[in-house]
Amino acid sequence: MPRDVRNLAPEAVENSALIIAAMTQLILLPGLASNAVMWQHQLTHLSAELPVQVSTVHTLHDRIEAMASAVLEEYPGRLILCGASMGGMVAMEVLRQAPQRVRAAALLGTSARPEADDIRRLREAAIRLFQDGRSLEVLRANVPLAFHASRAQDRALTGTYLDFVLAAGVDQLVRQNRAVMARPDARQHLAHVNCPVLVLCGDSDQLTPPDCSHEIAALVPGAQLMMVGQCGHMLTMEQPEFVTACLRDWLRVVNAAAV
Repeated sequence: MPRDVRNLAPEAVENSALIIAAMTQLILLPGLASNAVMWQHQLTHLSAELPVQVSTVHTLHDRIEAMASAVLEEYPGRLILCGASMGGMVAMEVLRQAPQRVRAAALLGTSARPEADDIRRLREAAIRLFQDGRSLEVLRANVPLAFHASRAQDRALTGTYLDFVLAAGVDQLVRQNRAVMARPDARQHLAHVNCPVLVLCGDSDQLTPPDCSHEIAALVPGAQLMMVGQCGHMLTMEQPEFVTACLRDWLRVVNAAAV
């Protein structure tokens, strides 16, 4: 139960927040075919706030529901979840399966909606191309959709993105796309979420447009919504300093509120 901190010295409040943070893990949930590289800036700077781990459950299971169950099995105790894109879908499913285990959740560039028919057809076409050995062709065409126009010509940035998605391999590209296609409709349970939720989205995200984030924030009681300017879908890489600062400030509020 939270303590009454009104009569505590400032250093005691700070120490209590640090103790609470130490008892909680921050789990970073990557997007489709992504890995720790997409979280590089956040890993470097948020580890001073609390223990941080990057999950790999998306590489081991074929459904969002199974990925969420694996998060709960792999990481004991109460969790702070931070999921990007598909990782956000996993985070929302963890909130459905075990809300008592989640202290807070940050949902970055994601959607609570089930797959739309037109997007399903596009994914099926992409899967066929992956299986035909044309992954690089598909992913290069995806770069202008994944990144803001001001960053899509940044060869170092987009090259890093292409490297880790290609490194995932055809099997993972196919399996994870199929998992996203079969994802549950998270909108049905978001009104029951009772932990702090931060929703972040690039203002020019073409893959999970801002209206998806507005919808999530409207459904979750008390959710905080922030738009990231001059940013597309890969916000942790496109605007790493801003995203990390948002997450750090939010985590400090979350930890202080738990004292």
